Amino acid sequence: MSSRNAHAPEITNQPPPYSGYNAFVCDQALGEACATFGAAWVAAKATTLGAAAGDERVQKLAHDANRHEPELRTYSAAGERIDEVDYHPAYHDLMTLAFESGVHSLAWTAGDEGAHVGRAVLSYVWNQIENGVACPVVMTYSAPPTLALDPDIDAAWGQKVIAEAYDPELKPIADKASATIGMTFTENQGGSDLRANESLAVKAESNGAGVYALSGRKWFCSAPMCDAFVTLAQTEAGPTCFFLPRILPDGSRNAFHVQRLKEKCGNRSNASSEVEFDNALVWRLGEEGRGIATAIAMAQYSRSECAIASAGIMRYALSLALHFCANRRSFQKSLIDQPLMAQVLADLAIESEAAMWLGLRMSCAIDKGASDETEWTLARLLTPVSKFWICKRTPPFVAEALECMGGNGYVEDHVVARLYREAPLNGIWEGSGNVVALDVLRALGRHPEIADVFFAEVAPARGQNGLLDKAIGELESQFSGDGPTEAGCRRFVSQLALVLQASLLVRHAPEATAQAFCNGRLGAEHGFIFGSGQDTDAIHAILQRAAPALAA
Repeated sequence: MSSRNAHAPEITNQPPPYSGYNAFVCDQALGEACATFGAAWVAAKATTLGAAAGDERVQKLAHDANRHEPELRTYSAAGERIDEVDYHPAYHDLMTLAFESGVHSLAWTAGDEGAHVGRAVLSYVWNQIENGVACPVVMTYSAPPTLALDPDIDAAWGQKVIAEAYDPELKPIADKASATIGMTFTENQGGSDLRANESLAVKAESNGAGVYALSGRKWFCSAPMCDAFVTLAQTEAGPTCFFLPRILPDGSRNAFHVQRLKEKCGNRSNASSEVEFDNALVWRLGEEGRGIATAIAMAQYSRSECAIASAGIMRYALSLALHFCANRRSFQKSLIDQPLMAQVLADLAIESEAAMWLGLRMSCAIDKGASDETEWTLARLLTPVSKFWICKRTPPFVAEALECMGGNGYVEDHVVARLYREAPLNGIWEGSGNVVALDVLRALGRHPEIADVFFAEVAPARGQNGLLDKAIGELESQFSGDGPTEAGCRRFVSQLALVLQASLLVRHAPEATAQAFCNGRLGAEHGFIFGSGQDTDAIHAILQRAAPALAA
């Protein structure tokens, strides 16, 4: 019997699946930045992870982990309160890949120059695989310096937090091969205003010094199946930071209760929840009453990751758009050869590269800041600036990449639809745009030397582009005057970011890329509609630089 579809028309002019590539090897600019910022040694690990990004099997894991969302099991069959979240096996496979690759730990284990840069490169590549796993990865990455505030916690947990392994079983830390750490600070009445938190911790003297009983609720707790959490609660001295293990040393479950899982726009492979503590035992981290400072110190690392992760999302969206447009014909030409589409793709390419350079320069400052006060000061500025700007640029970037693919981009079979839902999230995590922009003003107020450090950073780019020179001069005028106001600080932070990105491209990228960025972001052609005008000769050179992403 003949098939009902025997006479169906042949499917033509549809791009093949985007797989069989290496996300690190194919990214020329990323390799150059690795070498520039002292992390060329990460190439072997990044190449292995980059191959996973292009592996069809791994891509299916990412699809399945997002299609089959986590489910909460509040009680066991016997009626015991267990508060466990069940994930699809694909999620655990991805967690295994991320943690065995050191995406969470390389900054603390490498022992090489550029350790944070090397780890950022891995994260940049990882975010071209799956973004939900990035949440427990970044929280675990951020934790070691905070855990080190308590020698006993550090002794029991420190090495297991940085182990290149994944152990999802819920059991005492002594029995685990590795551990994941989460953060839960936000309460429903306060949001970003952590001083408004109402959770209360009282000393539990019978359990030892520094142990408290914590009661209260948290409005957002992502990755609730982590082994332990860093959290905030009020004490007699004010907001204080605490360490909360889900399994206590005696093997019993702590009073950590998952009330419900959030239904989210994106980030669907990762469980986000509301949790309640009912006299949960917690261990103090740092001084009583200084918890917000402790939390912010930890958040500096996770904020830096928000910028890196968003840059990775940009790169993946760009690669998907380039692949589609190179393999789809319209009006007798490949889409990528249509002049207006080429302008759009080239503009996306320079935006993506600028985000990557800024993110890795920030990571370089974090590396060097451990021993260099100037670099520490620069990191204090670059972290909120990068987080603000790159996260702000990611949603319109992904929307434009999606539009390059037409209706296909809006269909769930194509990855860019998932990236579109992911794109706004890093701008919300660890402080929304207003909070982060105001943090730049706070840094300037507390560290007036930041102005000198900023201008020293961009000085090597002076004299190489007139538009950049003019933009630097305008910032100098702002610094020498009354300075930015709260109402104007978003524009001010945007200018800082653009000048930093332009200076990095002028110094490190090909002339075609740097000049197109300056013309499109700092000049009379300035506008944030992608594809609003590059030089024709520059378009070809820019696309050639991005073209390795098309390799199959």
